[in-house]
Amino acid sequence: MQKLMPKLIAAGAVLLIIIAYFASNLFYYLHEPVMFDEPVTIDFKPGSSIRTLAKQLQSYDLLEHPRYLRVWGRLTGTATRLQAGEYVFAPGQAIADLIDAMVAGKVKQYPLTLVEGWTFKEFLNALAAHDAVEHTLKDVDYDQVMSVLGYDGQHPEGRFYPDTYFIHKNTEDTAILQRAYQRMEQYLQMLWSGRDQDLPLDTPYEALILASIVEKESAVPEERPLIAGVFINRLRKGMRLQTDPTVIYGIGEAYDGNIRYRDLRTDTPYNTYTRSGLTPTPIAMPSLGALKAVMHPVDTGYLFFVATGDGSGRHVFSATLAEHETAVDKYQRKRSR
Repeated sequence: MQKLMPKLIAAGAVLLIIIAYFASNLFYYLHEPVMFDEPVTIDFKPGSSIRTLAKQLQSYDLLEHPRYLRVWGRLTGTATRLQAGEYVFAPGQAIADLIDAMVAGKVKQYPLTLVEGWTFKEFLNALAAHDAVEHTLKDVDYDQVMSVLGYDGQHPEGRFYPDTYFIHKNTEDTAILQRAYQRMEQYLQMLWSGRDQDLPLDTPYEALILASIVEKESAVPEERPLIAGVFINRLRKGMRLQTDPTVIYGIGEAYDGNIRYRDLRTDTPYNTYTRSGLTPTPIAMPSLGALKAVMHPVDTGYLFFVATGDGSGRHVFSATLAEHETAVDKYQRKRSR
């Protein structure tokens, strides 16, 4: 037995060296950067195994020895912790990086942009057209969406924050709406709590309505506080807002791109030429800049503004009707002749 012990120790040492050599090769093989031309999207379906993943990578010529990945998964315990989803494998990454991402569930993200000034219908159209969105609202009427979201009785217009949202494949449209709604609520309540105290607005919702009007009237961000100031001044004096975007919103789908004098005289709940005060609801999704402008408008004494019509999107502001008529004559009437 004493003569056998040295042989057993030597054999064990050789075995350990072989295991260490294999483990070292396995580690470096899976941690070595893989070079290829374009990022590859790995679609790891629910119920798939590490064997499935190895075959996928081999089919893209990204893994020469699938067995190495299977062994690594068993040794590290990652084989049973891979999460389903789409994953991006980029040139220069190692297989081990992909495994780490799949264990952490860092799935591929798709951008979804909701544009400032969009209406809720435009928002829904963007959701319906996005390939990564799972459409659960396609059979739900426009008026029922808020009930589905748990906000029964609220009008959807203006309630959702415009931004670029990053979503994973098969994200439900309701989940995106909830995110946008909550974000708008957070900003609205935060800004309302720090607003100028002398505003002629009674609720955060009224501020949201006015912000949506400011959004549609302002093509130049730095003019928003000035435009908000005009509307605030007019509300204080009991003057009608007389703003074209509200008329256009009231016309709805019948609007053909041109606003006519008869449109200004046709009464709708949203016509601020025929009705005093704010519109019943917002007319669009206001930006953060528009919300801030309404909460902290510039106090200038201006009561009127007219577009310069030179393509810059800018306006000329006036404190009196006479000044405004002069500006209209200069920038609108002469230009139309």
